[in-house]
Amino acid sequence: MSPDSNLILTGFMGTGKTTVGRLVAEKLGREFVDTDLVIEERHGPIQEIFDGQGESAFRDIERALAVELGQRRSLVIATGGRMLLDQENLRVLSENGRIFCLVASPEEIYHRVASDSSRVNRPLLDVEDPRQRILELLDERGPDYARFTQLTTDQIEPDVIAQELVDLWSEHDTP
Repeated sequence: MSPDSNLILTGFMGTGKTTVGRLVAEKLGREFVDTDLVIEERHGPIQEIFDGQGESAFRDIERALAVELGQRRSLVIATGGRMLLDQENLRVLSENGRIFCLVASPEEIYHRVASDSSRVNRPLLDVEDPRQRILELLDERGPDYARFTQLTTDQIEPDVIAQELVDLWSEHDTP
């Protein structure tokens, strides 16, 4: 990786990718990009994309954005929770980026998602039992998330996680 490679955050919803990503970008003096927010700005609310066009259309939009961001440099990118589980997205983003995965316990994720009134609806949790759905999705995605360097965010202040990422990034860039 070159010094201008992208630092990319993945992980399940509610693990702190946006919050921590903004802090990391500030500490590194880089531009921050949240893929879900870019998609909303360009295409409207994610819930409406899911409802009107389906999940496959949303995933196509994610793929196009991954190609676009993979061509840019010196970014801190927070991806949607499933974006890097798509092999093509992973390929194009990892060519010029180092990926870190933020993880949290299912209970912490539920608490964060349920209490976050500033975010859009979470289509994958629009079910009768969102706690059970979180467990199912984590079980399904766990092996894929395990491929990346992981940082646990439970009961840890976002600034502490951000500094840990900056330190990991700096160690990686040191010859």
